[in-house]
Amino acid sequence: MAALPTRLAVRKGMPNHMHDVRLVYCPASFAAFIGSAIFPECGPNLNESAMSRENRTELSRRRPSARRPTIATLLSAMLAGGAMMFAAGCASIGLSGLDEPAAAPRAIAMFVVSTRKGEHSASNEAVEEGARFSLQQIGVPPGHKPGQVERPAFGSENPQEHFVMMSRRGIDEAEFYAELASHLSGRVGSNRDILLYVHGFNVSYDEARFRLAQISDDGRFGGVAVLYTWPATGSLLDYGAAKENATPARAALTNLIHRLGEVPDVGRVHILAHSMGAWLTMEALRENAISGSPDLNGKLGGVMLAAPDIDLKVFRQQLARLDPSHVSVLVSSNDRALSISRTLAGDRPRLGGLNPSNPEDRAALEGLGVKTYDLSKESTGLIGHGTYADAPQAVRTIGSQITGSRPQDANVQSVLGERPVDSKITAAPLAPLAGPSSAAANPGAAPPQ
Repeated sequence: MAALPTRLAVRKGMPNHMHDVRLVYCPASFAAFIGSAIFPECGPNLNESAMSRENRTELSRRRPSARRPTIATLLSAMLAGGAMMFAAGCASIGLSGLDEPAAAPRAIAMFVVSTRKGEHSASNEAVEEGARFSLQQIGVPPGHKPGQVERPAFGSENPQEHFVMMSRRGIDEAEFYAELASHLSGRVGSNRDILLYVHGFNVSYDEARFRLAQISDDGRFGGVAVLYTWPATGSLLDYGAAKENATPARAALTNLIHRLGEVPDVGRVHILAHSMGAWLTMEALRENAISGSPDLNGKLGGVMLAAPDIDLKVFRQQLARLDPSHVSVLVSSNDRALSISRTLAGDRPRLGGLNPSNPEDRAALEGLGVKTYDLSKESTGLIGHGTYADAPQAVRTIGSQITGSRPQDANVQSVLGERPVDSKITAAPLAPLAGPSSAAANPGAAPPQ
């Protein structure tokens, strides 16, 4: 359709920038539609005949002319209509939530005991004496997927996408245990528990703390997380050096385990140890048993050994001083790292590499009296040495071991040492809050304490 002729009426005698421009005839079909729809008095109807327009013009001369809208008025109306349509479109495709704040990372509080000289370049060197203590907060990204530790492949880290250290505060040993007791105060039941994580060979400081945060989050652990990190070297070729570093690290871990069992009102001390860290843990438990505290005075919970890099005969000697019912072993027959370790040890079988489908290995595991979980079918990656934390189902298994309810202290609250609980005490459930007649109706209920 050819464009209709247009005519602009300009009021003379005014500066150029103040010209009052009026639309007499709309220039095209779109303008005509806008003019007739919003302002009927503006412009001709394109479906109207010439004769009708002449008659209408004659009639319009007989009545006062109405003020016609300016182009600016029309454009304002068009823009307002477009804005309303855009807003409606945004709502329909979900853009109306653009102003909503992004989900914040989940913070995991973590108590760290380290025998490393530093956290980065010197992390593979041992401190000359004792250990270093700190309280840290690790951020778990909102979109975290179970079994993964999201870290940047290159570039800077983003708290919305990656595990990050949110804060760190160095403290001395006395303050460390005081802060730990404060964190446990007011908790009820299994939330009063501690999960101690001891990593294995060839693990950096960052890998250790982020792994514990991932396991705590994936396993839905409601207690307090404690990390023991030692100079595990930074190369796959330094296996012998790592074993030498693990040996002097026993003393600090032995002391840590003992002190955790003495924290006021702690529920249970669970231990998750991986690979060479399992050997280190069993040595520390054995030292505590020799000193007269094999079960931490009733506070020892589950001891989970994931892919333990321990000679089978050595493990029998370590276990002899402990109650095997506390111990769970996570094995995998396709763990290539343990296969290499077995070769380096002169073909001596490693505990974590035993195959429950093999009659001889199965008999050996049953003779130990420990709980055994076969993760062979859950194995992930080329090496298959980190299945305990990489496979979601394996992490859930660990979580179920450390978060299960205990009837004897399910309703016991931690109040900084006022109500100690051990395996020899059965705590009666707290009576529900009710009126005065409730006590008379239930004379056997435990009195309030």
